[in-house]
Amino acid sequence: MNDFNNYDRGTGALSGASFFSGVMTRVYGWMTVALLITAGAAFFTANSAAMLQVIYGNSAVLIGLIIAELGLVMGLSWGINKLSPAMAALMFVLYSLVNGVTLSSIFFAYEIGTISSAFAATALTFGGMSLVGYTTKKDLTGFGGLLFMGLIGIVIATLVNMFWQNSVMDSIITYIGLFVFVGLTAYDTQRIKTMSVAAEYSGDASAASKVAIMGALALYLDFINLFLYLLKLLGRSRD
Repeated sequence: MNDFNNYDRGTGALSGASFFSGVMTRVYGWMTVALLITAGAAFFTANSAAMLQVIYGNSAVLIGLIIAELGLVMGLSWGINKLSPAMAALMFVLYSLVNGVTLSSIFFAYEIGTISSAFAATALTFGGMSLVGYTTKKDLTGFGGLLFMGLIGIVIATLVNMFWQNSVMDSIITYIGLFVFVGLTAYDTQRIKTMSVAAEYSGDASAASKVAIMGALALYLDFINLFLYLLKLLGRSRD
C-alpha cells in the first residue's frame, strides 16, 4: 500500500520513501561487494608468492598501484557527473581490487586474530555510527567541516611522522584518526540521504545509480580507514 502511494504514474517509478530506501539499499550493497573484493584480493595476494614478488620485489610496482588508487578515487569523485553508471561501478570495483592488493601487507604485520578482532570492532562501530547518521534529526553539516580539517591534519601529521618516527605522535594520530572516521561515518550517511533527495528530483534517470556508487565509495573509505586505525590500536596493545 505504501509503495502504491509512492508510485509516480508519470515516470512509472517509486518515489519518496521507496526511492530513498532503494538508494540506501544499493549503497550498502555496493559497499559490501567492495569490501568482499578487497578482503579477497588482500588474502589472495598475501598467499601468493608470485604476487608478493611482483609487488614488493619492485618498488615501482607498489608506487604504481598507489598512484592507480589515487587516480581511480579522484576520477570517480571529480568525474562522476560525466561517467555512465556502468563506468562508475567498474572504477569502484577496480579501486576496491587494487586497494585489496596493497592492503595484503597487514597479514604480515598483524596476527590473524588481531585482524579478525579489528574487523569485528570496525563492523560494530561502523554499523552504530551509520545508524546514527541515518536516523538522527540533527543536521551534521556543521561537523563536516571540522572532520574534514581533522582529516587534512591527520594526513599532514602522518607524512611528517614518516620522517620523525615519534611513537607518541603516532599514538595521537591513531586516536584522532579513530575519532575523525567515526564522525565521518555518521556525517557521510546523512549526506547520502541528502544526495538521494536531490537525485529523486533531478530528472536524471542515472542519478540514483551514481549516488549509490559515490555513497558506497564514501562509506567504504570510512570503513577501511576505521579498520586500519583500530587494527593499529589493537596490534599495539598486544605487543
